[in-house]
Amino acid sequence: MKKAIILHELRSHAPFTALGTLGGILLLAGLSWGKMPLATTERFFAILHPLHVLLSGHATIATFRRAGGRGFWRILLIGYLGAVGIGTLSDCLIPYLGEWLMGLPNRGLHLGFIEEWWLVNPLAFAGIALGTWCATTRVPHGLHVLISMGASLFHIAIALGGAPIGWLFAPIALFLFLSVWVPCCTSDIIFPLIFAPGSDIPLGCSSHHHSSPAPHPHDHET
Repeated sequence: MKKAIILHELRSHAPFTALGTLGGILLLAGLSWGKMPLATTERFFAILHPLHVLLSGHATIATFRRAGGRGFWRILLIGYLGAVGIGTLSDCLIPYLGEWLMGLPNRGLHLGFIEEWWLVNPLAFAGIALGTWCATTRVPHGLHVLISMGASLFHIAIALGGAPIGWLFAPIALFLFLSVWVPCCTSDIIFPLIFAPGSDIPLGCSSHHHSSPAPHPHDHET
């Protein structure tokens, strides 16, 4: 059942992610043409990446709780890895791999949980707390995906350093798509399901309309 849910979610998110990728490429071309200052580009990334970590922490634990997951330390560890680990993979590591392969002039690996540890890590724990308190996500999943797309896009924009996209249109689009599609589905669905006991549960975008599970007497066991 879990495998079927995972495959369904990956397929259903692919078209929306592809559309977001096209919009992202057009925005990136506009930023390049408008010669946005590097400091402004870095500021946008510094805003969107922590926000993505917050939303990922909430979504990861909300899914874990709906699938029957419990236990203080399990929630803390799974939530942190889903928020910071997969968020870093999405916003930083996959974009950097693309930047390195394409030889972008200003490429660099920007790790928010280290460079902005005082902001990213507390927001990850805040997302975990929100997911524990309320196992239904109030933020539309589409908005979550767009924020993730924005963070990845501005990481690549920093690496471009104002250079024109040119022939890099296709490879940038590919890495933008991959940086959002697999990690977002992983943090929101696949990763928490691996460790949760339940499988026959409503997930995906429809989960925003389902109520929280009934309190369990051992929800706070360690």
